[in-house]
Amino acid sequence: MKEGWNYTRCLSVLSGEIEILKKISAVQGQVRQAVMSREWADFDEKNRELSRLGEEFERFEGERLLLFPEETPFYAAISELPGEERMELSRIYRELKMEAHKMRAVNETFLVYLNEAKSLAAAYLEAVCPARGGKLYTRKGRKVSQDLRSIVINNRY
Repeated sequence: MKEGWNYTRCLSVLSGEIEILKKISAVQGQVRQAVMSREWADFDEKNRELSRLGEEFERFEGERLLLFPEETPFYAAISELPGEERMELSRIYRELKMEAHKMRAVNETFLVYLNEAKSLAAAYLEAVCPARGGKLYTRKGRKVSQDLRSIVINNRY
């Protein structure tokens, strides 16, 4: 731990990270709901909000790294503190780690959902239009990437 260590500052930084993670998790939940229900109206706004919250989290993370350098394990860094301070920081740190793990798990399941949706769309296109040979074209006839980020199927003939 750095010289001139401040318990109140450490508590503030760790609590701030937890608060931001909870906000990020809530906004990501709204994004997941919007994607699953195909409501794209606020999608860009929510992405901007996620970016802003991510930058705020990065700022807190930088402060945390100044207080608790990566080369020293957290519990080793607080081992010489008085009992109550050590227990409180330990509790807050565990809560931070749990929030981070929870968010990571939810994001991984959402990515699996998105990848399955992309695979299903690609399989559908291949089954419906086998002659296209796995290629996608714009309505003007130009070949486009197959990443399926944004695709609209014109089913009017």
